[in-house]
Amino acid sequence: MSRLKSVLGAVVAALLVTTASAGAQDAKHYRFAYDQPKTTGYGIVGDIFSDKLKALSKGTMLIDQYPGAQLGQEPQVLQLVKSGDVEFCISSSANAATLSPQAGVMSMHFLFRSEAHLIKAMADPEVAKAMKAMIADTVQGARVIALSTLGLRNMYSKREIKKVDDMKGLKVRVQATPTEDTMFPAYGAQIVHMPFGSVYTSLQTGVIDVAENGVNVYHANKHYEVAPVLSMTEHEANNNLIWVSDKLWNSLSPEQQGWVQAAADEVNKNQPAKAIELEHQSQDKLKAIGVKVVTDVDKSGFVAVADPYLDKLAKELGPHAEKVKDLIRAIK
Repeated sequence: MSRLKSVLGAVVAALLVTTASAGAQDAKHYRFAYDQPKTTGYGIVGDIFSDKLKALSKGTMLIDQYPGAQLGQEPQVLQLVKSGDVEFCISSSANAATLSPQAGVMSMHFLFRSEAHLIKAMADPEVAKAMKAMIADTVQGARVIALSTLGLRNMYSKREIKKVDDMKGLKVRVQATPTEDTMFPAYGAQIVHMPFGSVYTSLQTGVIDVAENGVNVYHANKHYEVAPVLSMTEHEANNNLIWVSDKLWNSLSPEQQGWVQAAADEVNKNQPAKAIELEHQSQDKLKAIGVKVVTDVDKSGFVAVADPYLDKLAKELGPHAEKVKDLIRAIK
């Protein structure tokens, strides 16, 4: 009897080892790349998506995050996703515009009236649906599965920017989109294009006078060391798209595609509010270390310049851009 028990025990143990081994083999790892530190809103996206996909797939689909441009800056990573060499990535809407110019609608100035409006708009399923349709019609090799945000963008420099006249003649690093190329000269500034990774040294050496980004990005990348004045212009949103390669998507079963999309929907629903909370925490930290945060910016001059361009730029970009703009403006 004891011999039978020990044989049965050995069989059960072997089965458990085999099952565990099979489970380990079934788990697949996927690369998720982004160019900001994990401490930014991009990390919030990565964590929400990773946790939800792991839960839905019962541990068979696992996300390995590559923050801080480990796999390249956004334009390069977008190409890697299109070719199928990277499975998932996050890009700003401005960098998405290098593949689909209509995505530049998300960078239009003063399209978003406030942080509350931004949170509502980015979590709105119809806005996400319209952006997905835009990319599906205009980009081959990759698709968008969710939207996210890093909050509103502000200008930072060695000087205060309290009104539109303060922009005159300043060299501003802008994202390379038709929207940016139109709006900053309209304020009287000179535009300079460069990768995000070059902004710190360019501010330090005077190649540019001003950069603009979200508060948390400014804080996480220590740009305050070379541009210690943050002016809360809130001129545009820091919006992002979450991409998946078609190569991966087409290799997944319908059930797996459902898990991926459900995990992405979780990002769309919950990330915007968390990102805005992170913006507020970063602003408090910046003030505590002595950064000058200018909150009494007179936005009226900026808005007066920007407002006539909203309809004009959206129409020039195309029908998808017009639809997205109309959906966002209609949100109360």
